[in-house]
Amino acid sequence: MPDNPLIVALDLPRDEALALADSLRGTVRWLKVGMTLFYAEGPEIVARLREKGFDVFVDLKLHDIPHQVGGAAAQIARLGAGMFTVHAAGGAAMMRAAVESSRRAAEEAGLPAPAVLAVTVLTSTDDACLAEIGVERGSLEQVRLLAELARHAGVDGVVCSPWEAAEMRLLLGESALVVTPGVRPAWAEAGDQARTSTPSDALAAGASHLVVGRPITAAPDPAEAASRILAEIERGPQ
Repeated sequence: MPDNPLIVALDLPRDEALALADSLRGTVRWLKVGMTLFYAEGPEIVARLREKGFDVFVDLKLHDIPHQVGGAAAQIARLGAGMFTVHAAGGAAMMRAAVESSRRAAEEAGLPAPAVLAVTVLTSTDDACLAEIGVERGSLEQVRLLAELARHAGVDGVVCSPWEAAEMRLLLGESALVVTPGVRPAWAEAGDQARTSTPSDALAAGASHLVVGRPITAAPDPAEAASRILAEIERGPQ
């Protein structure tokens, strides 16, 4: 487990996101920039957060033909992102393009290569939702299939719900990243995510990093909420 496995999701307007980042300095290491913030502000937001001393997880869930995904992955690597996501459903060739292009671009820019994470099944998706889109397998079976595909494509890890973390750790090995959204401390509501867990339970199951959004970003004192979660992690499962 990393020293500070907490990733705070900045699904906020620019000024609020930057103010929140300032308030979290010294408490968290990782910030996540998702579609809402990135599409509003563009690549500059990644640079601003890195200037503030954070590692940045760019969560755009790339999913296109290999050529397009390879080009996008190279651009993300040049921003200095520490992690970024692709959809495992895009297939092995697409994921390999992301891995190879990002590593090559990072080397050319003199930067560490970002970790490429494959998104398996979104945490808002349950078995009924999979059935709606023609997937007859249950969520765990679908996650397992896509994670195996991602492993053979050379990605660094996966994004999955805490419910699949133990399975992913066994499948991918100790060195893989297992990043789990859908993490909610006991004192927070689950919201719109279907497969959730507490921080300590997710880590005990095999997660390497925990993505937390609204329990921190919507809190009256976000730094205090983050510290409370870190303390809960320190105590371990109860």
